[in-house]
Amino acid sequence: MHDADSLLSSLREKARRIRQHIIRSTTRAGSGHPTSSLSAVEVVVALYFGGILRYRPHEPRWPQRDRFILSKGHAAPLLYAVLAEADYFPVQQLETLRQIGSPLEGHPNMRRLPGVEASTGSLGQGLSIGLGHALACKLNGFDSRVFVLLGDGEVNEGQVWEAVMAASKYRTDNLIAIVDHNGYQQTGPTREVLDLDPLPDKFAAFGWDAEEIDGHDWQAVLAALRRACLPNGKPRAIIARTIKGYPIHHLLSEKNYHGKALSPADAEKALTLLAQV
Repeated sequence: MHDADSLLSSLREKARRIRQHIIRSTTRAGSGHPTSSLSAVEVVVALYFGGILRYRPHEPRWPQRDRFILSKGHAAPLLYAVLAEADYFPVQQLETLRQIGSPLEGHPNMRRLPGVEASTGSLGQGLSIGLGHALACKLNGFDSRVFVLLGDGEVNEGQVWEAVMAASKYRTDNLIAIVDHNGYQQTGPTREVLDLDPLPDKFAAFGWDAEEIDGHDWQAVLAALRRACLPNGKPRAIIARTIKGYPIHHLLSEKNYHGKALSPADAEKALTLLAQV
């Protein structure tokens, strides 16, 4: 129990730092998608620092590594903050987000930054890429797992469901899809744009093991990720119910605060709040 408490304490502190990086880097850049990044912090922090993902920051192309693909590439500030905290590059480099010449581009570029497994941002493609990684790992005899984080608005796209069907056909039980179901996409609430609920049932209908969790509950997130790592002949889907902008959503001027940085004044309020949670 002591070890479990210690892990949770460590993850909470890591998540706080990640959120601080997200807010500071996007506000400094004056652009980006901080709220889309904030909703998925628990999931990605649990992956990298909760004993789930197997990786070597000083050997980023280690063939037997697990892969994490950020299909919702506009949440790049989250990926960059996590990679910096995982020692892929210096934390100070986060200050260069979206600056000319910086490898920390508006969307991840695998040719410019270690730890980035796929160049994403054109939504709907990440699960197909992840399926390719998963099949290649099996062909090479590696027990590597491939985790793909999708946005809920992104799941509107047909290519996602083609990948879902193909993953089931090829029984890629080393492929884990995680949907950051924060309820909003660029133009409004996902239920109004194109309601895909109940998502777990839809994945299950295509032959996946699927479950829904509270994406901000550390124990639920860790348990789901650990279950997903146990192969059973099926790909896995985790639908993480989250809140866009969590936990600073109450400070925002609108529920769907999409694609814009916080002002310096609002960023200071958000950082003050983060110091208290």
